[in-house]
Amino acid sequence: MVTSKEMPKQVIFPKGEKIASDHFIGTAWLSMLVPDDGTYHCPIYNVTFEPGARNNWHKHPGGQILLVTGGRGYYQEEGKPAQLLSAGSVVTIPPQVKHWHGAAPDSWFVHIGITSNPGLGDAEWLKPVTDEEYAELN
Repeated sequence: MVTSKEMPKQVIFPKGEKIASDHFIGTAWLSMLVPDDGTYHCPIYNVTFEPGARNNWHKHPGGQILLVTGGRGYYQEEGKPAQLLSAGSVVTIPPQVKHWHGAAPDSWFVHIGITSNPGLGDAEWLKPVTDEEYAELN
């Protein structure tokens, strides 16, 4: 029997490489599916979060799109309640909106991220989502 803390077997894209960054709490992996190679200008990447893992608050100058492909997780914009996400959820994040996303405490979470308008600049990473803030979601 598969529990929600086990990696979903229906994962579509490779898990990729472990992210070594202080912009994440917990363990997450990244697989670049379409790099910003100067032709398409539309980076697309698969991100896999272990249960409880999340990224810091951040914002994208050109916005971002998330397509959830597995597990359960959260997305939260500053000043708004967190949204519970599951496979099939789509999140469109406007430019410069401060937000975070990551796995639920008891589930893996996998999403495709699409950076829109990457020529406007890289993500601006901000403070971590504290354990206390995260615990309030449950």
